[in-house]
Amino acid sequence: MRTFRYLDNVAILTLAREKCIGCGNCEMVCPHRVFKVTGGKADIKDPDGCMECGACARNCPVDAIYVNPDDGCGCAIYILNSWLGKITGKRSSDCGC
Repeated sequence: MRTFRYLDNVAILTLAREKCIGCGNCEMVCPHRVFKVTGGKADIKDPDGCMECGACARNCPVDAIYVNPDDGCGCAIYILNSWLGKITGKRSSDCGC
């Protein structure tokens, strides 16, 4: 999803490649295709596509991925709550961070 962008150069996403076992879970669960497994290891291919949902970190069996200090809440929660607020009429400005 190369056209999706939240804010460039702000996502707190790191990958400890030396810990990676190449299982592909991160590539499979990432909604914006930030990861690509090549040569038996994952790589961050599109860091600005990351919305910090935390799916990659939660599904990494060796804890090789770090999303943010709030255990993967990221500002995606704020965006989703804003969208839901428009639909339901109930506003929530709290992202939990």
